Amino acid sequence: MRKKQPTKKRRPWIWILTGILVVLALVVTAAIVWGSGIYKQLDGFSKPKEESRFGQFEDNPTVATPKWEGKERVNILLLGGDARGLEKNEVPRSDSILVASFDPVTKKAHLFSVLRDTYVDIDGRGKGRINTAITLGGPQLAMKTVGDLLGLDIQYYVYTDFEGFKALIDTIGGVNFDVEKDMHYTDKADKNKYDIDLKAGYQLLDGDKALQYVRFRHDAMSDFTRTERQRNLLQAVAKELQSTWNILKMQKILQSVSPYIETNLEVSDMLKLGQLGVESHVAGTAQVPPMDMIADENVGGASVLAVKNKDNLLTFVQEKLAEDETLATPSPSPDAEGGSTNSGTTGTN
Repeated sequence: MRKKQPTKKRRPWIWILTGILVVLALVVTAAIVWGSGIYKQLDGFSKPKEESRFGQFEDNPTVATPKWEGKERVNILLLGGDARGLEKNEVPRSDSILVASFDPVTKKAHLFSVLRDTYVDIDGRGKGRINTAITLGGPQLAMKTVGDLLGLDIQYYVYTDFEGFKALIDTIGGVNFDVEKDMHYTDKADKNKYDIDLKAGYQLLDGDKALQYVRFRHDAMSDFTRTERQRNLLQAVAKELQSTWNILKMQKILQSVSPYIETNLEVSDMLKLGQLGVESHVAGTAQVPPMDMIADENVGGASVLAVKNKDNLLTFVQEKLAEDETLATPSPSPDAEGGSTNSGTTGTN
């Protein structure tokens, strides 16, 4: 259990996965892309340097982004931040971090949520919390830092703030989701604009309620359970985006989220990933580092999460990528002598 820091009050940061969720539905819309404004909206996700919130960062050849050729594993870094109260050229920490990993051969997708206080080596910057990499070198350094932690080449990133998340949810008409417990939190810092007040139960979450759900961390396990909730809601939103009704509304959806999204994905990349995304199934999700591989440490009077053994963590990631949680668990069946044998069928998703 992590100790609460008394010296600095954390903002209610939010990971937003809007961009990649849109990508997952693109293949179904391919027939209408070229005859509508969808292409133009997608192209707007990649901002020119003068319009980018990361325009002050120069490309660093020592942390060059690996190129995806289309046949090897592709990894997308999903970043979310809360830009409230920042000046024009200030970059918020990416306190919500997730990696979507796709294997084009097996058609398996895996989602990893990275704990934001993980204490890591940041290329050329020494050691620090992993969520600070983006403030030191922009998305390029964030991709390199997260990739080094997981042992993966990360080719793409998608960044947005939580206003973009709310816009997406509202435009698709909300998402039906089972809130597992009552969630309440008040914060006067924003004049109670982002208070949390959710009741347990299956319900339709609009943008504001969905934001409350993925922000909530005020329970015993704090960020550990919050990252799990975020992964679960991501899958529900992805399913909604693939519905026929939302496919027909794709241009409107893209218009609603475009102002809030930045990515290095070109439209051609999005279409290839869209094809792969719809053909793939989510084979597993995991938190990185897992609970048994982290240790609390104190650095400069602040609590951080240290990785106990880097090699063990790299092995953990590779084992997770090899798993498929959609496969049916073998069940015992009686054998000829009254014992049991394991038999089962393989499920598909």
